[in-house]
Amino acid sequence: MKRPVNRPLHGGNLVWAASLANCSPSTILDFSASINPLGPPESAIATLQTHLASLKAYPDPQYHQLRSALGQFHGLSSDWVLPGNGTAELLTWACRELSELDFAALLTPAFGDYWRALKAFDARILPFPMKEFGRQMVDFESISWNFDLDNLSRAGLLLNNPHNPTGILLTKEALLSQLTRWALVVVDEAFMDFLLPEEQQSVIDQVQTHPNLVILRSLTKFYSLPGLRLGYAIAHPDRLQRWQQWRDPWSVNTLAAAVGEVVVQDHEFQQQTWNWLAKAKPLLYQGLAQLPGLTPFPGAANFLLVQSAHSVTELQTALLKRHQILIRDCLSFPELGDCYFRVAIRSEPENQRLLVGLAEILCS
Repeated sequence: MKRPVNRPLHGGNLVWAASLANCSPSTILDFSASINPLGPPESAIATLQTHLASLKAYPDPQYHQLRSALGQFHGLSSDWVLPGNGTAELLTWACRELSELDFAALLTPAFGDYWRALKAFDARILPFPMKEFGRQMVDFESISWNFDLDNLSRAGLLLNNPHNPTGILLTKEALLSQLTRWALVVVDEAFMDFLLPEEQQSVIDQVQTHPNLVILRSLTKFYSLPGLRLGYAIAHPDRLQRWQQWRDPWSVNTLAAAVGEVVVQDHEFQQQTWNWLAKAKPLLYQGLAQLPGLTPFPGAANFLLVQSAHSVTELQTALLKRHQILIRDCLSFPELGDCYFRVAIRSEPENQRLLVGLAEILCS
């Protein structure tokens, strides 16, 4: 199904949703953006308040304190870390490097910004579809590699883990097997924080021994700070210095830099998030599975991909007009189209409100 030109490409577009629902954006219950419903943490709010006076000065162009805090969080020296204006900015520079290779392999369905950033530098993109969505953790056997994988010395690989929009988690062992095969491997771990530490499949500990590895991380989803725009890359210092020369100065504002320093140390908030998700997610999954025509998939992240026997655009419109609830359609993922939608995990009362709204529409 072709995507209407006025339809948003990303989740979280409350102005668009409110115009369709004929209400104020503040009344929309947003399941389209996969943001932690608990936040922002109190530590972030307090930091914003105490750093307002710093707005009269430019940020430190090298972000020494922020890079030090992020490096300490991951057991790395600060020169292995580069903060950015959200992960989206850093993705742009990763894709500039991928575009210099013979081609960039992209696991599909793929986040729309991957296509945007690669096309901005005229990269040759080769999509490789995931075979199934029904398992929570997979290896590379679940991907349709339809070319010779033995000669990849001039090729790059871009993927996210956990995968968006399916929520599938690639095993660390599967990723390790690829690091020696590709000229450049870029792993977007924007949703990895939502997994318990012992369940995470991050490859950050491999970056110092694999100079061809780049890892992208977000601080806006787990800590509920999408409006602040803050992410970071972990890669070889030589690569990050090159990116620093490419980009505009002061990419990260003063308040975002200050907040980034403290939230990664907020262990209480991190545990609260893991406790909430462990309880709320299975309840929402079970509730969706009981509704007629819906098949949720057991992803590893803080969202669920749902297959629908009904038109998702019609379902989305009905939810907005009748209940002021916004779900994320998947029209921006050509492999999914009007048969799938994605919902964030929110608080249990909000999740129940979604289930009631869906039931009222699907059972009427």
